[in-house]
Amino acid sequence: MRRGVGILFIVTMFAEFCGFGPGGISLANAAFFGQPRALKFQVQRLKLDQPAMAPMAHARFCLQYPGDCKVRPIVFRGGPAKLTEARREQLRSVNTEVNRAIRPQANMGGVKAERWLIAPRAGDCNDYAVTKRHQLIAQGWPAHALLLAEVVIASGEHHLVLVARTDEGDLVLDNLNANIRPWTATRYRWVRVQSPKNPLFWATLARPAA
Repeated sequence: MRRGVGILFIVTMFAEFCGFGPGGISLANAAFFGQPRALKFQVQRLKLDQPAMAPMAHARFCLQYPGDCKVRPIVFRGGPAKLTEARREQLRSVNTEVNRAIRPQANMGGVKAERWLIAPRAGDCNDYAVTKRHQLIAQGWPAHALLLAEVVIASGEHHLVLVARTDEGDLVLDNLNANIRPWTATRYRWVRVQSPKNPLFWATLARPAA
């Protein structure tokens, strides 16, 4: 599209929820659990399938924060980011600091009251995820390698996480878990994820091969 975020948003009308850690407290002290080096080239990646409707709150978010939703030039075919030690530390630091900085607060107003905010004093899973993405882009991460994703947790609640696509696998930054984990280690049901080509659009996930 030619006019930035002035596009037609396709949205869905269902309420989104977030779980929190024990006692409603977001977990903070992060560790980093990546794939073993020997399995580096056997990593299962998230595979996008069919176009999906974007969450309504994401449409509102893009109107409020157009810089976080703009289409950026993709260099070198837009592959996964190389996970250097510096980037590994950035993931650890941002995940820990954001989990500590935002006080967990559930949205009780449903989809009509849903607002995704960057760095609020209190917020839900959506605010943690968009804040982490915003900070990592500011630190030089390519936007196409940082994807918001909607999942369903064990309780049945819908939840938002950030996926960092790296050459060592797709890693999940999550306010429900202090550790940065491969997506296959989360045991979540994956619903939809941002498109790496255009952050305004979302897609469903293909079922992993048996």
